[in-house]
Amino acid sequence: MLLTALAGAHAALFWPGILTWDAIRQYSQSLSGHYDDWHPPAMNWLWRQLGVFAAGPAPMLVGQILLYWGGTALWLRAAWRDRPWAAVMIAALAVSPIAVVLVGTILKDSLFAGALLLASGLLAVARPDARWLRSLAAALLVAAATLRFNAVPACLPLLVLALPAAWRRTAPRLAATSVLAAIPLALALPAANAALRAERSGVELSPVIYDLGGIGRFSGVDVFPAAGVADAVAVNAGCYTPVSWDRYAWWGAEPCAIGFANLRAPLKAGHGPYAWWAAAVLAHPLAYTQHRLAHFNNNTRFLVRDADLPKLSVASDPNPWGYTLPAYAARDAVAMAAQALLQTPFGWPLCWLALGLGLLVLRPAVRTLDPAAAMAWSAVLYGFSYLPLSVASEVRYHFWTITATGIAAALTLPRADIRALPRWRWVLAGVPLAVVVIGGVVARAL
Repeated sequence: MLLTALAGAHAALFWPGILTWDAIRQYSQSLSGHYDDWHPPAMNWLWRQLGVFAAGPAPMLVGQILLYWGGTALWLRAAWRDRPWAAVMIAALAVSPIAVVLVGTILKDSLFAGALLLASGLLAVARPDARWLRSLAAALLVAAATLRFNAVPACLPLLVLALPAAWRRTAPRLAATSVLAAIPLALALPAANAALRAERSGVELSPVIYDLGGIGRFSGVDVFPAAGVADAVAVNAGCYTPVSWDRYAWWGAEPCAIGFANLRAPLKAGHGPYAWWAAAVLAHPLAYTQHRLAHFNNNTRFLVRDADLPKLSVASDPNPWGYTLPAYAARDAVAMAAQALLQTPFGWPLCWLALGLGLLVLRPAVRTLDPAAAMAWSAVLYGFSYLPLSVASEVRYHFWTITATGIAAALTLPRADIRALPRWRWVLAGVPLAVVVIGGVVARAL
């Protein structure tokens, strides 16, 4: 009853939902029924189906809230049976201002995190013989894999958990099961795009262009295909930032003279963009590594200044339909608290990744793969997938990592067998988190 009231209050506070530029583009496509693959067409299609209930962002907001609070309720039920304190910790995480704002914002990342939260919650409460619950969770995970190009690392540990325990009893069985489980997850996004006849937008060029820009910046060499720009090295140096690739896109206030518009055709010519990318990486591996580490540092908010990074969206961007949020003092207070938390270790994704690594040191549980271990593996694998793949630095990308790590910590740390582990294991588990917290604090103080 209390969770129902919280979900209702959550919806009322953010009604009809925060529309960002991404969501505005997606909603426009949901209205037309014609999709491209820049944003997940599956989400646009779902939004179109939800239009039978109401127009605008409200149906998607309700969907995100139902997934999020439904998954939270299942996890609270699973934790309360054996570890009440774990349930208290999960409840506290659920009402974190950052999570509350992200769920109130129409985002593929929020929908993705909600779907995984519900699927994992179903697995947490399911008995070994509850095949229908496990099958439902597996179907939800495959559906969630249509929402993110890097969904496989997040979904795979949970999908393996949904399969019979005998399939992972030995290391060879676990390896074979993981490979088999990865197949439907990897095929989900391209299959959905094909089924919905989504047009190719060239979205796959964004990480290629960003990596070429980073390699050029750190090597001092022009590695772009000919773009008709004089002194490309100097131009690129003025455009590149380790925060995001946006200057190379077309939507920024000051788009770079070298960018998506004039690189799309030459990159696709010849052997294609990935051959061009591979040649640049092989020729300048150190510059590529510097670029990727510099961006991951910003993406995970580690050795940075918070003022240089994007904040959470707390209001709708201008849109053709005039959807806005009414003024609420309570929502403003939540938004202020969320923005403040972003400047603390609770808002630094790398802290959660370090905590997740520590949990795996304490309880890897690879073969048994209990729910806590599956959540930790899911969080860590997904979070580190942004090291080679990310092109922007927003905390929303790590919403699932933060959520899954928090639940894994709540379930793992109060256990008596964990507390009885040797001291060296606790030291090894705690060092990454200590380094990240101390390093982040010092960087911001200097």
